Amino acid sequence: MANAPVWVDEKRCKACSLCVAACPSGALAMRIEPKSTLGAMVKVIAADFCVGCGECELACPDFAISVADRKEFNFAKLNDAMRQAAEAIKNNNFYELGGAK
Repeated sequence: MANAPVWVDEKRCKACSLCVAACPSGALAMRIEPKSTLGAMVKVIAADFCVGCGECELACPDFAISVADRKEFNFAKLNDAMRQAAEAIKNNNFYELGGAK
């Protein structure tokens, strides 16, 4: 996907939230999606927070998430605000803040 650091193939995603759990920067979260099997879907909530570590891509058992090539994209550097965002999402059962089930 052009000019995106990370993206989700919603047709492959089964909403297991493993990618969100693996993300150190708070770039990903779950959102409520009544039409999906588990009633949720992964969402890129802060693309500018993506550090390009690839942990989300590695954690996904269904190959539903992709991270841009480091040679082709300028990723953010992990900072305390990102770590705090990731922690807040994890503490909210992996849902974006204000969107918990």
